[in-house]
Amino acid sequence: MERRTMLPRRDFLALGIAATAAALLPGRAFADIPAGVKLHGLSAFGDLKYKPDFTHFDYVNVDALKGGTFNFSPPNWGANQSPQTFNTLNSFVPKGDSPQRIEMCFDSLMVRALDEPDAVYGLIADGVTISDDRNSFTFSLRPQARFHDGTPLTADDVAFTYKLLKDKGHPDYALSLTHLDDAVAKDTHTVELKFSGKQSARTILNVVVFPILSKAFFTANPFDSSQLNPPLGSSAYKVGRWSAGAWIEYERVADYWGNDLPVNRGQNNFGRIRIEFYQDRTAGFEAFKKGEILYREEFTSRVWATAYDFPAFTAGKVIKHEFSAETTPSMQATAVNQRREQFKDPRVRQAIALCFDFEWTRRNFFYGSYERSQSCFEKSDFRAAGMPTPQELALLEPLRDQLPPETFGEAVMQPPSDGSGRDRKQLSAALKLLAEAGWKRSGDFVLNDKGGRLTAEFLVDDETFVQVYSPWVANMKAIGIDGSIRLVDSAQYQLRQSTFDFDLLSAAFNFSATPTRDDLEIFFHSRSAAISGSRNLSGIASPAVDALIDAVGAAKDRESLTAAMRALDRALRARRDWIPSWYLANHRSAYWDMFGFPEQKPDFGFPVEALWWFDKGKAAKIGKA
Repeated sequence: MERRTMLPRRDFLALGIAATAAALLPGRAFADIPAGVKLHGLSAFGDLKYKPDFTHFDYVNVDALKGGTFNFSPPNWGANQSPQTFNTLNSFVPKGDSPQRIEMCFDSLMVRALDEPDAVYGLIADGVTISDDRNSFTFSLRPQARFHDGTPLTADDVAFTYKLLKDKGHPDYALSLTHLDDAVAKDTHTVELKFSGKQSARTILNVVVFPILSKAFFTANPFDSSQLNPPLGSSAYKVGRWSAGAWIEYERVADYWGNDLPVNRGQNNFGRIRIEFYQDRTAGFEAFKKGEILYREEFTSRVWATAYDFPAFTAGKVIKHEFSAETTPSMQATAVNQRREQFKDPRVRQAIALCFDFEWTRRNFFYGSYERSQSCFEKSDFRAAGMPTPQELALLEPLRDQLPPETFGEAVMQPPSDGSGRDRKQLSAALKLLAEAGWKRSGDFVLNDKGGRLTAEFLVDDETFVQVYSPWVANMKAIGIDGSIRLVDSAQYQLRQSTFDFDLLSAAFNFSATPTRDDLEIFFHSRSAAISGSRNLSGIASPAVDALIDAVGAAKDRESLTAAMRALDRALRARRDWIPSWYLANHRSAYWDMFGFPEQKPDFGFPVEALWWFDKGKAAKIGKA
């Protein structure tokens, strides 16, 4: 099974020349873009696929009908969102649990193209120019941009938003704005973002997809409070009805100001999108069987393999289909919280990892469907393999004294278990590592020099994880670790995760196809280790890792980026900050057969709620019209 989470859509960035300028050469460096030239899109290392006069993205159906309702439980989420409940409608602050997909109610300066690895095109902004020193970016805004109450969306709102998110926003936003010096409304439809010069060259590309908020609304209403008061939005959907903690509906705005923009055509097709919240996966599946949920991404292998035998499925009303996964780096792993004294020694973290018999778990729980993760950047070219290349060594050698020796050999791999459920060879190796780290066996437990037990508790919010982790805990106990599992409700889980109040915690994340320094800092940088709500769940605080993240940010081309990412991957794997878990090669999707969708799925995203549409004919055939 998987736990799916995601960051806000912030990671899709770069530069393209507008129609009046000379075309970019492939791979042309960011620093070579002429200053003062109006750009219609951004892309990290080369040309944009779509020219200034493009009419729509290739992966949409511009003839898709509008209307119908799409009921589902989203498979991913970001910022303070929760898949199990909600007690606030403010998704931009650390406090509270907000509903998934509320970001659909807010437009951004630019939006990503899902068939390019790192490109964005103008939404609120119709163009951007760059200063000579590359530290200031001036956006021209579309005069027709409006909030849902009909008031204009202006440069004042944009400037207000960036200042607010920097000062009080969730770390998913605030960390990328660390080096923003100012946001200035030059006139009603022109806004300038000024950076200090310490930002990464691609930081601006990260922040252009942040949601733009209403200055009037958040002047009249406190921003940093947790409340069920829908913020004023500007996008294709607005908040409709809801029942706190149970469900929420987003209603399509018929007179949405951006309906006919090229970046929106063929998207936002459903008249209503309803998000359902369930405390556990079983309840969600039962709702799907009844048709209360219409689309489901399945993360429990047992259910996928054995439970699709209900009447609607056997009658052909429900379809199972595997869609190809995105070609972007992903990570599913267990964070070992180094803020806890007992986990500071990497030998202890490695010993805990050796207690996990993946092969047994794969056979008994996963029906053979998952692969073992090895890297923080699985399913991408950024996964290190074999010995370091000369380019990687050039980055690693200056840090040799600060990194584990394993960094400089074959890329660290989790050893395959024998599948018995209790691999004696691996458990013996784990016990030896604990002894080297100062933990000596005494009766049923290993003790430190003060007589304290080595405790390790998994924090989970779903009964399924209790089943999966119980054999792992049993192996810990077999070598003297006082292992346990704590099952808590969603609110407690979210709070304890955001305040780092746990020993071991499973998480899954998707990175962008072109990771930026800002993306990586949220997960792995010393600066984020002490910031509540950051994704640095393991508490990594390593100057060497920081330096490698800086190298990623300084990369001038994709070859240099790949070398820096692989060097970082080697270091993280050798440090054993996370215990790699497992991954799926595809999206296991099930849906009631009442929708249409484009033939070609884009390589860099799978927003079903944005790209699919309601098919009246299909719905009538299965009694869902």
